[in-house]
Amino acid sequence: MTVNTPLCFRGKKILAPMVRVGTLPMRLLALDYGADIVYCEELIDIKMLQCKRVINEVLETVDFVAPNERIVFRTCERERERVVFQMGSADAERALAVAKLVESDVAGIDINMGCPKEYSTKARMGAALLSDPDKIESILTTLVKGICKPVTCKIRILPSVEDTLNLVKRIEKTGIAAIAVHGRKKEERPQHPVHCDVIKAISEAVSIPVIANGGSHDFIKEYADIETFQKATAASSVMIARAAMWNPSIFRQQGFCPLKDVMQDYIKYAVRYDNHYTNTKYCLCQMLREQLETTQGKKLHAAQSTQEICEAFEMGDFYEETTAIFEAKKTSLETKIQDEDDQTEDPDVIKMAVRFDKREYPPQITPKMYLLEWCRKEKHPQPVYETVQRPLDRLFSSVVTVAERKYRSTLWDKSKKLAEQAAAIVCLRALGVPEGKLCEGENHLVNKRKRGEQEPLISRDHGEDLAEPSQKKANFIEDTSAMNVPKM
Repeated sequence: MTVNTPLCFRGKKILAPMVRVGTLPMRLLALDYGADIVYCEELIDIKMLQCKRVINEVLETVDFVAPNERIVFRTCERERERVVFQMGSADAERALAVAKLVESDVAGIDINMGCPKEYSTKARMGAALLSDPDKIESILTTLVKGICKPVTCKIRILPSVEDTLNLVKRIEKTGIAAIAVHGRKKEERPQHPVHCDVIKAISEAVSIPVIANGGSHDFIKEYADIETFQKATAASSVMIARAAMWNPSIFRQQGFCPLKDVMQDYIKYAVRYDNHYTNTKYCLCQMLREQLETTQGKKLHAAQSTQEICEAFEMGDFYEETTAIFEAKKTSLETKIQDEDDQTEDPDVIKMAVRFDKREYPPQITPKMYLLEWCRKEKHPQPVYETVQRPLDRLFSSVVTVAERKYRSTLWDKSKKLAEQAAAIVCLRALGVPEGKLCEGENHLVNKRKRGEQEPLISRDHGEDLAEPSQKKANFIEDTSAMNVPKM
């Protein structure tokens, strides 16, 4: 993989990484107002490694989705050459694995070495790394050698200037592209003065770009102040956090936009990219600040959905129009996929429209168990399940092969387990074999369990046949084929 447009860190105005703030809507809004580079919020390496990369065709985004279906990181083409992915890590190999996972979708990779919060430092990440320069060197060197995108790190200053300079010189030797410096010690907070003199000493001590951070309280009140802070620190670039959180139009050379317009622009991105309403609400509250006790602020505070947030800002029509567009696009894609399914469907597969509802069966008894029992009795090979996941909505369908015949339900299910049970039901019904429903009367498998002749075979939570030895072939469509459908 090659870098087509290497990210330059000189003369830039940058949106800082901020937890709960640096999500896609805020990053795009900052770019609109004039930011050159945007950093995402810190994302922990272990959580990212649990994610799968999926293409969201409805939203036109790339999503990194956790096992619980939560979107951990969402990005889009608009920011691909200007977004830096910041991660929290204390392990070089994990950091490299995450970097490789996201490398093709971002412009650079950053390691957080400045967060003073306990949740970060207890895991030896963030500011805790500042006391372990060997680990810093290991992580950064591994990343620089292992990926093609530029690598940066963000630090805080150490108790002494000498120690700080020794550290940044060692960091520079790892080959990173730039270093961001929050001009406060890890125990200091925003109300403490930013140490411009230390950032300046760092800028003069290294040859790589230094990005000055921490000036919102003392310096940056409007756009012109960005240059003032840059000159005071002799830095190559300036990174802005709280001043941008309060009003991202701080990046606008012509001056601030009215806050009402800024908030409406933010909401448009939040709706457009299906941002979770709690995150949208949090960011809007940071912008309102002292206006939270106004009528509009109280409406925002009471909102329990994206639609209610839109209504609080007199944007109900926009919400309805946008969601209608998404629903139409979703329907169109579903139709296209269904047409493709129909064209490639095996004509020999026996199909029925059925679902598995565990409430219709005795505890710990499932259709898969009945089908397995029947196969053993008839001396057939055990059932083989082949399961696929549909890209559009990540629903599942399973085909079961029994005695060289294939069976499946035409209805797609929310889990692999449910899809397999539905396929088993189709097979049993086609064969005219009891499937174990409560309405069928006496259940011989239940009786066998009562006699202690059979081990527990399923999970009460999911209806999964834990002890069934049936062969399964999983064919999950991941990477660039699955997607998260907007929740309207």
